[in-house]
Amino acid sequence: MAKDKNFINRELSWLDFNFRILSEAKDTKNLLFERMKFLSITASNLDEFFMIRVASLKDMVNAEFDKPDIAGLTPQEQLDLINIKTHELVEAQYNTYNRAIRPQMKAEKLRIVRAHEKLTDEQKAFVDKYFEEDVYPVLTPMAVDSSRPFPLIRNKSLNIGALLESADDLKQKADELRKKAKEELPGEDLTNEDNGKKKAKSKDKELEFATVQVPSGLPRFVQIPSSVEGETTIILLEEIIERHIDRLFLNYKVVCAHPYRVMRNADLTIDEEDAADLLKEIQKQLKKRQWGEAIRLEVEEDMDKRLLKMLKKELDIQEADVYKINGPIDLTFLMKLYGIDGFTHLKEKKYIPQPNPAINPDESIFASIRKGDILLHHPYQSFDPVVDFVRQAAKDKDVLAIKQTLYRVSGNSPIIASLAEAAENGKQVSVLVELKARFDEENNINWAKMLEKAGCHVIYGLRGLKTHSKITLVVRKEKDGIKRYVHLGTGNYNDATAKLYTDMGLLTCNKKIGEDATAVFNMLSGYSEPEVWNKLSLAPLWLRGKFESLIQREIANAKAGKKAFIKAKMNSLCDKKVISLLYAASQAGVKIDLVVRGICCLRAGVEGLSENIHVRSIVGTFLEHSRIFYFHNGGKEEVYMGSADWMPRNLDKRVEIMFPVDDAALKKEVIHILDIQLADNTKAHVMGKDGIYKKVDRRGKKPVTAQMYFCKEAMDRAKVKDNAVKKNRVFEPMTAGDIK
Repeated sequence: MAKDKNFINRELSWLDFNFRILSEAKDTKNLLFERMKFLSITASNLDEFFMIRVASLKDMVNAEFDKPDIAGLTPQEQLDLINIKTHELVEAQYNTYNRAIRPQMKAEKLRIVRAHEKLTDEQKAFVDKYFEEDVYPVLTPMAVDSSRPFPLIRNKSLNIGALLESADDLKQKADELRKKAKEELPGEDLTNEDNGKKKAKSKDKELEFATVQVPSGLPRFVQIPSSVEGETTIILLEEIIERHIDRLFLNYKVVCAHPYRVMRNADLTIDEEDAADLLKEIQKQLKKRQWGEAIRLEVEEDMDKRLLKMLKKELDIQEADVYKINGPIDLTFLMKLYGIDGFTHLKEKKYIPQPNPAINPDESIFASIRKGDILLHHPYQSFDPVVDFVRQAAKDKDVLAIKQTLYRVSGNSPIIASLAEAAENGKQVSVLVELKARFDEENNINWAKMLEKAGCHVIYGLRGLKTHSKITLVVRKEKDGIKRYVHLGTGNYNDATAKLYTDMGLLTCNKKIGEDATAVFNMLSGYSEPEVWNKLSLAPLWLRGKFESLIQREIANAKAGKKAFIKAKMNSLCDKKVISLLYAASQAGVKIDLVVRGICCLRAGVEGLSENIHVRSIVGTFLEHSRIFYFHNGGKEEVYMGSADWMPRNLDKRVEIMFPVDDAALKKEVIHILDIQLADNTKAHVMGKDGIYKKVDRRGKKPVTAQMYFCKEAMDRAKVKDNAVKKNRVFEPMTAGDIK
């Protein structure tokens, strides 16, 4: 139980978020393949949680660091509570898989068979041939004996462990049995407990350990001939290998064979002060990620106890960190299964992002921006304007320079290609590539090298800080002088995730924002800080103070008897200073509505503390990712968007940018977006005063699904042909009642 009842532990809050995702996998109102996808997401989320958050806590415990967290819990106390809750989560995952997902799959004629099940002759022939031709040549069985030490098991790899009995041992045992049969042993109690233990110990010595990695380069599942007409039958790769495990150890008897998976500490430790070359240091650390300390062991539920004991000993794993799995280990295979043919009716119809009505495809994007600021809402509206912004700048003879920050980009990024082309076309191109973007380090290193070869000036982040801001500056020579065009966003310059994440952006040629954008890049490349900022607020030096002053202004208005209101949307809320200020605002009478996707350390609706604060989390088809902040300001409403959450790391340890939405029509639109999310009664989970989230009770109310609403709204707006409406760039928001 948390020692500080006013705050919720960050890690337990994150696990609650994963439970909310799991609830979507359980929800029978969702189509089967969508439920499979949500279940897969809970598995991949849990992997990252262990590799980073749990690993970090274990490091603290090993270093004897016992400073309590926001909820007053020491690292060891957090680990103890995480362990209990995570085991509950894993049990719930597999209950969902076994009792809900698999039976529904079977009802829909999609069957996952096990190797021990009775296969038809045709299926046996197919599986045997597949193993012989596609799997066997790739496998590398590894035995452990006096000359071969226990092998290094790669992080997240799926493996099959086996206990073996050699041919010599078998012969010796047979001889001993024959000898015993001839001899009579009167008086010996064969059931004696001590004697039994000795025999077990002797038996353990006779067995040898071996392991084989399930090849990650091969498909996790294989479609095989079905015994039922119209049925799709698949078998998992580890099942195929288990079926043929004897082939890998010809001179041994395989006593048992079971799959297992190891999770390792993947939190990179980089001493930037001593790193002469940050790029080389990160490359060196990446190699260590595969072999970090083992922190979690997943095993098949009925694994032989002798095999489990050996794995625990060799991997130095405690019993609390062993997860006995009742089903296939690593449910992320369900995401790949989502792509199997023939089940379109069990998947949501793919949404196609719509064109932004404010952008005229018959003119350059710069001409469209000159007419007024453009609000972007992804994935409801296409990400193409952002890609075109850089692409057209690369080709435009009047563009002099392009400057951009990159945190995460796609594997085949059109933006990277355009930046390289711009440099080759003689333009000045400066790109800050954040090498410390977690799990994208290697990808970003490769892009950085490619951009350098193309002639771009590449900055490898800043010492001690992650550059998480999303900003692009294009400097263009025009008839009336130099003009600066800027894109600011809440999400990454990643054209792939832009179809999956909800984010917002602004395209503008506002002079003051342009001046600030220049100052941002001068600061990133030359460490020159401007004395004042016109419009932008940056972390780590100014953003925290800006947020505090905005909240304090609402407090002052409430105390003066004026209407005071805060609405905010973010991914996470765990900054103690901000939360304490929100508590003070609530107590002063400020009404606060928060949409927090994941971690939330604030307790909502607690009498005398936070009765004016309401918190909701939306889990839907798209990943909620945008950050929006609204302050009533005595009726002179202010709206901001940006790249930062209300977290210590965002406010104190990263380069983040928050920008205002000043255009009256666009401001109205952003407020409308917040209001629709606050009206969601289908995918929203609302926090109770006990910290527990529950789905909204919508009895007697028309269902409102914010993400569906925005899809419909974007499609309706894209169809608008009225020239007057297009010219004014104003679209009246629909009401919740318009949703079908």
